[in-house]
Amino acid sequence: MSIGLLVLLGGAELLVRGASAMARRMGVPPLVIGLTVVAFGTSTPELAVNVSAAMSGNMGISFGNVVGSNIANIGLILAVAAMVRPLSVHPTIITREIPMLLLGTAAAITMAFDRALNGAAVDDIGRGDGIVLLLLFGVFLYYTLMSALGKSADAYMAELKDDVGGQSPQRLWVSVAITIVGLAGVIGGGELSVHHAVLLAQRAGVSDALIGLTIIAIGTGLPELVTTIVACRRGASDLAVGNIVGSNIYNLLFVQGVTATIRPIAIPAGGHADLIVMAAMTAAMLPLTFRRPHRIGRIGGALLLAAYVAFIAWRAMSQA
Repeated sequence: MSIGLLVLLGGAELLVRGASAMARRMGVPPLVIGLTVVAFGTSTPELAVNVSAAMSGNMGISFGNVVGSNIANIGLILAVAAMVRPLSVHPTIITREIPMLLLGTAAAITMAFDRALNGAAVDDIGRGDGIVLLLLFGVFLYYTLMSALGKSADAYMAELKDDVGGQSPQRLWVSVAITIVGLAGVIGGGELSVHHAVLLAQRAGVSDALIGLTIIAIGTGLPELVTTIVACRRGASDLAVGNIVGSNIYNLLFVQGVTATIRPIAIPAGGHADLIVMAAMTAAMLPLTFRRPHRIGRIGGALLLAAYVAFIAWRAMSQA
C-alpha cells in the first residue's frame, strides 16, 4: 500500500505543478490559481482514493478517508505545526473559512442521521446529499473568489497571490507533459492504495472504514503536512492555517460530494461517533483562535494532538 500512496502523492504533486504552470501560461491570475488549482491539488489524493473506492464499492474507505483526513489535518498536522511554532491566524480565516467549515460539518452530520430524522431504512449520505454538498462548495468557491478579486481582498489573499506568483515559469509542452504524468500517477496510485487497503483490512480483521480513517487518511494528508511545514519555515503561518482549513472544506464538500454523487456513502459502524469527533475538533479551532493576538499556540497544539491520539487509540481498541 505504501507504493500506491507514494505514486498517488507524487502524481498529485506533478499534477498541481503542471496545471498551475498551464494556468499561468493562459493568463489566469496567480490568486485564482492559488484558490483553485493549488487548493484542489492538496485534496487530489483524497479525491483519487474516494473515487476509486466508490467505483469499486468500498464505501467504508471513502467515508473513513474524508472524516479521518479532516480529523488528522487538525489534530495531527495543525497541532504538530503549532507545537513547533505558534501559528498566526488571519481574522478572515476566523470569520469566513472556519464558519464555512462548521456549516459543511453540520450539514454532513445532519445527512448522516437519516433514520433518526426522517425514519429512513439506513443511514447514508446519498446522491441528493452529495449534490447539496457540491452546491455548498460552489457557493463557498464563488464567494471566496469574488472577495479575493474585489476590493475586499485581504493580507492573507495577498500572501497567497505572492506565493503562487513567485513560482518559475515553464514551457507549455513541459507543463502539459507534467500534468499528464501527474494525472496518470493520481489515477494509478488511487487504485493501488484502495486495493491494498482492502487487503490490509481483511488480513488484520478490521473494517475498511478504520483503515481509511487511519492509514489512508494520514497517507493522503501528506501534501497538507508538507505544505504546512514549508509555510511555517518561511514564516507564512497564515498560509499554513488557511491551507488546513481550506483542505478540510474541499474534503468535506467537494470530495465527499463527488463521492456520494457517484455512489451513496453508507455510514459504517462507529461512523456517527467519528463524525461527532470531527465536528468537535473543528469547533475547537474557534476558541483557540479567538484570543488576541489571533493564533494557535503550543498549548493549543498539544491539546489538539492529545485529543487526536486519544481518538485513534479508542477507535483501534473498539475494533480489537
